[in-house]
This record gives sequence, structure tokens and C-alpha cells, in this order.
Amino acid sequence: MFDIIPDIHGQADKLLERLTALGYSQKKGAWRHPDPERVCVFLGDFIDRGPNNGQVIDTVRRMLDAGTAYAVMGNHELNAILYHTTDPRSLERTGEAVDGLRARSQKNTRQHQTFLDEFPLGSPKADELIAWMRTLPLFLELEHFRAVHACWDEARIAELKAVTRDGVLSEDQFVEAADRTSSMFDLVETTTKGPEHPLPVGYGFHDKDGVWRDYIRVRWWAQNSQSWAEISASIPDPSELPDEVPPEDILGRTYPVAAKPVFFGHYWLTGEPVLQAPNALCLDYSAGKDGPLVSYLMEPGQQSLSLQSLRGHERGQ
Repeated sequence: MFDIIPDIHGQADKLLERLTALGYSQKKGAWRHPDPERVCVFLGDFIDRGPNNGQVIDTVRRMLDAGTAYAVMGNHELNAILYHTTDPRSLERTGEAVDGLRARSQKNTRQHQTFLDEFPLGSPKADELIAWMRTLPLFLELEHFRAVHACWDEARIAELKAVTRDGVLSEDQFVEAADRTSSMFDLVETTTKGPEHPLPVGYGFHDKDGVWRDYIRVRWWAQNSQSWAEISASIPDPSELPDEVPPEDILGRTYPVAAKPVFFGHYWLTGEPVLQAPNALCLDYSAGKDGPLVSYLMEPGQQSLSLQSLRGHERGQ
């Protein structure tokens, strides 16, 4: 049995409350369930935003070491790795470690601030933790289901399987993942942050902040979509989208109907839980802010996903 837990974002109190509610308790240095066959699967984004990054990471690491959990990398772990890793190109240009693979700009530093408050850049404890983050896989495929932080794209996952060790990037591949001209950048960005696609020339829309955008976030789980409105996520006014049918390179890469169930986080949902597809479920209900930390109990022999298996939401307790 698997308790699947999404984005925690430094909210240690919510994590410990969720584990307790699911029947786990601390024994021999790690959280364990009385049923030794029951373990957690964490969907990444352990850090940033919340106040207790270190406690969250310590809890997860102890469970992984004890064999009571699995975990995948989220985009916030990826961002932290790139932020804390010196850009070799800056060394070549200046002879000094002046920047990271992710720019240490004011904007990026602000997004990463709660982690930096606990793990300052260049400190031994930050370096040790970043080394651990590098060991996290980008995806997880078990016998009856899959887990990923943001997107399971069949073609891109197949490429990652071919060039990585079980989804774990090498040191050189992290450097490639920070280079927008590299194919590795697309593979890693899509898997940890979700796919995007440009709109036809001349089209765009105003996002929730009023910013004009000429590309969409793709609802990769939206099987059998036939319009831009159906395949686009987070569009305040769908009437701003084209009426024409989107290209096959978007429609043909949605999650297959016959594929294993896939669990993911990342998308900051609110309100009543919904199934994104009969075999695709987002569990992120904004626990990093004011939302609940929702989990899903995947039981042996479960043939299809069900909202009745949710835990931690008003209608899932």
C-alpha cells in the first residue's frame, strides 16, 4: 500500500500531521507505518515558501533511508541544485565563481529565500543537502502506477530512461539541463515544470495578473481534447484562444488512456478535488500556502483512481 504525498514546501507541521493521520509514527529514527508493507511516495517540492525546510527534508531523508518511502525531484529541488551549483561558464569567463547554473538574481533569490535562511549559499550543510538532492530521480515507475512531479510525457520519459540511471541525472546532465539550447533542458523542464506550447502567430491571452502571453501551459492529461480551450491550463478568458484545432504535436502527446495511473503535484489546485483523467490525478492543493496537504492511498488491486482514496481534504477524511 502506498500513501502518495505531494508538494510540502517547508510546511513540516502539515507533513507530520498528515503522517500521523495516516497511522505513521516515529520508531527507530524514522516515520513508519504499523503495516510494514505500507510506505509513502513523495512527489517533490519539499522546500521553499514554508518556514521549516530542514525539518521536512530530515523527515523525508530518514524515511528513504529506512525504506519507508520513495521520492521524486520537484522543480524547487531542481532550482535549488542549479542555484547552488557554480556555472562553469562563469569560471571560464572571469576565473571566479560569480553565478550559479540558475542565476542568483534578486527574483530567484527571493523565491528561494526561506531555504537560504536555513541553508546559506556555500555553507557545508547546504552543500551536503544539495548533494543529496542530486540523487533524487525525476520519475518513478512501480508495478501498478507512476509518480512524477509535473508531467509524464511518454516520449520524454522514454528519452530520460535511455540516457539516465533510473531517472537520476549526472553532474554533466545538470549542467545541460540549465542550457536552453540543450535537449536535456526540454526533457527536464517538461518533467519537473510541465509542458508549454506557443499559440498561433497573432494570438495570446491575459493571465490572472493581466500579463499578455502568447503561449499556453498544456493540460497534458486532457485526453481526447479537440480545442485550444480544452488543452490549455489556467486561462482566465478562453474566448481569447484560437477557434482552430491545435496541432497534432500537442493533441497526440496527452497521457494515454490505457497507461498506468500517474500521480503528480505542482499545479496549486484549490476547491473540491477532481480527477484530471481516469488514470491521472494531481494531488497538490496548495499546502505550501493555506491549502491542505492531501494524500492518496493506493491499495493493492485498485483498478482505477477514485476520489474516495483521497486523504486530508474536507471530503477525503
